[in-house]
Amino acid sequence: MNPSMRLLASLLFGLLPATLLAAPGLTIYNQNFAVVRDQISLDLKAGENEVTFDGATMHLEPDSVILRDPSGTPLQILEQNYRNDPVTQELLLSLFEGKEIDFFVREINKPDRTLRGKIIRSGYNPQGGQGGQPIIEIDGKIQFSLPGQPIFPSLGDDTILKPRLSWKILAAKEEKTEAELGYITGGMSWQASYNIVAPEKGNLLDIVGWITMDNQSGRDFENAQIKLMAGDVNKIEPQESRSNLRLRSAAMSIDQAAPAVTEKSFDEYHLYTLERATTLRDRETKQVEFIRASGVKSELIYVYDGALIDWNRWRGYDVNSRRTNEEFGSQSNSKVAVMREFKNTKENGLGIPLPKGRLRFYRSNGSQLEFTGENEIDHTPANELIKVHTGDAFDLVGERKRTNFKVDNSNNWADESFEIQIRNRKKEPVTIRVVEHLYRWNNWEITEKSETYLKLNSDEIEFRVELKPDEERTLTYTVHYSW
Repeated sequence: MNPSMRLLASLLFGLLPATLLAAPGLTIYNQNFAVVRDQISLDLKAGENEVTFDGATMHLEPDSVILRDPSGTPLQILEQNYRNDPVTQELLLSLFEGKEIDFFVREINKPDRTLRGKIIRSGYNPQGGQGGQPIIEIDGKIQFSLPGQPIFPSLGDDTILKPRLSWKILAAKEEKTEAELGYITGGMSWQASYNIVAPEKGNLLDIVGWITMDNQSGRDFENAQIKLMAGDVNKIEPQESRSNLRLRSAAMSIDQAAPAVTEKSFDEYHLYTLERATTLRDRETKQVEFIRASGVKSELIYVYDGALIDWNRWRGYDVNSRRTNEEFGSQSNSKVAVMREFKNTKENGLGIPLPKGRLRFYRSNGSQLEFTGENEIDHTPANELIKVHTGDAFDLVGERKRTNFKVDNSNNWADESFEIQIRNRKKEPVTIRVVEHLYRWNNWEITEKSETYLKLNSDEIEFRVELKPDEERTLTYTVHYSW
């Protein structure tokens, strides 16, 4: 038996086990990994001890493991091993090398029967490559194949089917101590989502936020103390994913009597703590409510951004070629975007850092809710403005066309004029924000205009146009560029 098989067999048949003492702790990051914290009991004798722990995950990062005594007693770890073999027939055969097991034999035109055979060699390759042929002894005769389907006796428990950590620990004297075990694991993630409901009339919103946790780590966490880290933590990822993650089941866990989740700043991030212990089973998703707000003031905004530019087409052009090209910026978009805007403040019923996630918008039609759009927000601190695009208006239309373009290359200037028409086919008045991008150069001046405008930034202006029901309006402007 090779050294790795001797180690695996010794782990199975009588090394000192580490006893799990307290409920596990989890800090899940929204980047598909987590930090696991366990407390284990060690009963050490003087000298070298071999200790095993069967509660690890399938996606543990072995070099992230920390085993320490919180009381200050040093643990001298000579060696650490992590085994996570996939359960195969070959692996189980290797565990019974030198022992007899039953083989079920089924042959054509013969009754089924059971043979007793001794496993001389399993053919198992722990490195995962091609193994050798198994060697089985039956009635004193050797054969290089299995005589039938092997029937394995019980292992006594299922610990060999679980990922396993083992240590060789050198102790100066006999002692009992409680150690903390921590490590990073893949296969765990969480995300936030928000359901936002608007009334039939008006723009006061009801907002319910959910946290959804997904455990694909290969381990159950019973009554775990769970924290969720929000923020962009730098984490080096392998070139290929270690697992193919899929959602397998769903469970709901909502505490209506008290806040389910509390939040606080931590380093450069935000930490959300589930206030009660939660069981998170392997291959399970679980949801908890973490925010509920009513009467959140919001504004429904219509934005017409008429310039339609395919930047891939202009990628090969330098700045000089692009700013003097008559075709650049001549395409028009007719859609008027619907935007929802609200402040994340205490005065507005919110005022906590909101982790990134999907916002789903609903509006009441008097008797039931109808879905009206969705989008995503990034991590949003308190007291910041949230502005999301939820769709395009059906009854609002924009039309943009260039009416003049003149370039004087010898004197380094260009003039460009636009006519923008917007039409309101609704039965109520609206205000449309017409956004124009002054994309040719950063030195510009509006020389003619039919409406007043706001300067949004160095290369954007905005006209706000009020329209009565079924009204059409046309605005014009001319911009002068110089370089």
